[in-house]
This record gives sequence, structure tokens and C-alpha cells, in this order.
Amino acid sequence: MSDPNTGRLLSNRYQLQELIGTGAMGRVYRAKDILLGGVPVAIKFLALSIENEKMRLQERFEREAKTCALLGQKNIHIVRVMDYGVDENNTPYYVMEYLQGQSLSTVIRTQTLSLPRFLSMARQICLGLQSAHNGIPVDGVICPIIHRDIKPSNMLVIQDPSFGELVKVLDFGIAKLIMSDSDQTKFYLGTLAYSSPEQIEGKELDNRSDIYSLGVMMFEMLTAKMPLVASTHSFGAWYQTHKFQKPMSFAEANPKLGIPKQVQDLIMSCLEKKPKDRPQTVKEILSVLVAAEQQDKISQSNSQNIPATTQNLKTQPQPEKKTKIERPISTISEKKLKTELRLSSINDDVTRQLSWPPNKPIADIVFPQPIDNNGEFSLALWVMLPQQEIQKRLVCTRYNQFLFISLPHPMVLWITVIYNREHGAKWLPYYLDLKTNFGQEIIRLLHYTGCYRLLFFARETPSRCNHVLVSSIAPIQRERLQEWLEISKVSTSSTDAQTSKTLLKQEYEKIKRQILAKLETIDTDSSFDISG
Repeated sequence: MSDPNTGRLLSNRYQLQELIGTGAMGRVYRAKDILLGGVPVAIKFLALSIENEKMRLQERFEREAKTCALLGQKNIHIVRVMDYGVDENNTPYYVMEYLQGQSLSTVIRTQTLSLPRFLSMARQICLGLQSAHNGIPVDGVICPIIHRDIKPSNMLVIQDPSFGELVKVLDFGIAKLIMSDSDQTKFYLGTLAYSSPEQIEGKELDNRSDIYSLGVMMFEMLTAKMPLVASTHSFGAWYQTHKFQKPMSFAEANPKLGIPKQVQDLIMSCLEKKPKDRPQTVKEILSVLVAAEQQDKISQSNSQNIPATTQNLKTQPQPEKKTKIERPISTISEKKLKTELRLSSINDDVTRQLSWPPNKPIADIVFPQPIDNNGEFSLALWVMLPQQEIQKRLVCTRYNQFLFISLPHPMVLWITVIYNREHGAKWLPYYLDLKTNFGQEIIRLLHYTGCYRLLFFARETPSRCNHVLVSSIAPIQRERLQEWLEISKVSTSSTDAQTSKTLLKQEYEKIKRQILAKLETIDTDSSFDISG
């Protein structure tokens, strides 16, 4: 029998298409946003009804929804919430990005995770958790967010040929929202097998409860077994299990796994009964995971005699609120911004393990790609030039400027210039299609981080990063990048991307002379940034 909600139009905007998931938190539907031309979204109806007179609860829901939306903007490892509301039946709902992937629970059931894949997945999950636990500013107040239901089915694994594997956390803050109704304060909500002792006792929770649940999940990821097993699937049995049962060891689960001792010790410490005996922050967990991941990469590199490479990441952002479309071509103009040159040596922890990606040609090219900096992702512009060209500009002025066109197809031209008086300017342009997931994520990273690294590789020795610079982005540019991203999401899709690229190229040629004149006015070769 078909779902009665199929075909329903929600808020005169979202047309429900099919039920794609159910759980304790509610029901999830695939839908299309007819306001944005049928863009696919996911809508979750929460297992909660807001009565008309309970305005206080509705205000609380709106606050929680706003917090979750901001959290998804902050971290790429958290599913983005783009809209929220209450339907005619007084049932609150979230509108989220629609992502095609597998639940981590499905992955665990059908595949054996290698150690490198586990470390990558666990690190990504921890980065999402860390952002939530650190809190985000809402109306001037920092609001930490505890998930309360960490488990494999709340982790979505996305595979992409360009970026590799990305893990995103679902349902942040929803458990707290459902429990916030005064009529349900004594009602347990969570998943028994993953609940911390203090959660199952109904105590006030902090980030260490999520850390316990994370420990259960990490054990399961590595062994495909649960570290704690109750005699029956009842509340009382699970209470006794979490409160008093000693977790299974890795040796008991599978003595042949060969998991590094520091990883085993980390996971077992997460499973301590008392919160004070666990890692106190996700940052502590990340430090161990990142160290293990780096050591594993080095070991693999040494055994295979192949330099280690960084892992690519991707999100799948979806359209947000409608934004007024401005004039087709925009440029950013701002006074010079001088900053002290931040020069990273070739032995820098971030770059010493980097090598030229094997899927890129050995040629004079420029492309953006995220890099993993001790568990934090930052953006880099990867540049290959002859060794002589790199040597000419070891001391240089850096300039960046962005050109945007919204019609016929939204596109950004990202211009980077390295310049010194003796050798002139080296132009490093890159076009970003803002109707692609890749282009949107690069713009989001530029906006969020406010800087990017320039990684120089010599054609003669491509296996090692030769030189590193850091270029900052002025605040006004960051604001404009965000504006352009929103415009691109609500603009009509077009297949005429080449026309936009041609128009941007024409504009680029026009302003080259102006940029060069600005650079030539500098009366010293001291290195600094200029934002155009």
C-alpha cells in the first residue's frame, strides 16, 4: 500500500515523493523543492506534535532548528539543514540536503573495514562531533550541541569519484528537541545498545555521553561485533549491561585484526563506565586517530615505496533560501591588505607527506583540493611549474581576486597572482562552476577559512611539495563569496557553462592591466597579500 503522504505538497513548496526512512526520531521522505525547479531534498517529520497553545515549545523547536542549520553550515561532516517548519497537523519538520549514499550500519554489515578506511571514517565523524560539542553562536550565545543518538545508522557514507569517501552525521539536536516537551521529560529516547550509562539512567548529559556511544560504534566498525551484549533487548537488561558489564576486548572479538594498541586503548577508554574516566573531549580522540592515520600512511608508503597522498573529501550541498540575483558580472574592489608572509618549510607537518596526485598530469596546471591538517581540513591551490619558475618567486607579493557571473550559468573565476619586481607576475587562474558540488564546496571552504595554501610542485621532482605560501582572503571578499554561492543555488540551471566562462575570460583580460598596475606600485619586494 502506498504511503498517504506521497504527492503531498508541504508549505506550498516541497512535494513529497517517497518514504525513504523511519525511526524513533520520525519519518524521512525524499521530496522536491518546486520553488527551485525540482531540486531534491530530504524532509524529516519529527515524532512530536506541537499543540497550538504550546507556543513556548514551538519557539524551542525553532531555536533548535536554527542551531542545527548553523551547525551544518560550519562543518562538512554534518548533514545540512536548510529549512524547517510546522505542518497543518502541528508536526515539526526539517528540510535537509538530499544525499545519495549508504548508512554506516549497511557498510558494517556488508563490508570489512580496513584500518585506513576506519581511521578516515572515524576522524571525519569526530570532526563533526567536535564542531557540535564546541558549540556555535546563536543570537550572541555559544550553544554546545550533544547528539544523544550516535550510532551507525545515523552516519551517512557518500562515495564520489572526484573526492573519495565522505562521512556525514545525521540528526544533531533532534533527540533533545523531542525530549524537550515537558510531557516527555521522563521518557527515554535513544538507542539502547549505544547509550551511555548516564543516558540510560536519565541523567543530564554532556559531550562525554556522545564519546561513550562513539566508542561502542568504533568497536563495531572494526570488529563487526558489539562490545556489550545484553541478555535480552529490554530496557532493564541494557541498563545492567551498560552499568556493570565489562566490554569485550579486541582480542576476544577477533585476535587476528592487528589493530594498533593506541587505537585499541583509545576505544576502550571511551567505553569507561564513569564519564570522568573517558576522554574528556573529542579533540583528545582526534589526536590519537590522526597520529595513527599518519603512521599508517607512512608505513604503507615505505612498504610500497610510493609517497603518501592526501585523501580527497566532498560534500553534496543543496539549495538554501532564495536570494535576489544581482548584475551578471561582479568584481570585488577593496583597498590593499598587507599581511606578513607566512612561509611553510618543506618539512611542515601539513606538507611533508604530500605528493602530486597520481590522477593529475605532470604539466603546468593549477587546481584546488582540500588537505588534511592534523584532522582539520583546509583548502590548497595545487600548482605545478618548472623548478626555475618557482625559484624566481620564493619571495613575492600575493594577490587574489574573484570574478562572478550569474547568467547564463553561475561561475566564479578565482584569480591568484604571485609577483615580484624582478620577474614580474605569474597568473594562476581557476574557473569554478557553481552548479557543481565541487565548485560549491570550494567556495564554501574559501568563505569559511578565509585563507588558502599555495602548494608548489616542480615538474622535475613532482613527488614532493617544493614550496608553500599562504594567501589570506579579505573579509569583504568572504562575504561576497557567500552571497554568490546563495545566488548560484537559486539560479536556473543551464547547460551553457562555456558562455559564462568566455565572458569571465574577457573580463579577466580587461582587468589584468589594472591588477598589474596595482602590483607595480609596490615599492618593495617584501612579501604580503593584496586582496583585489
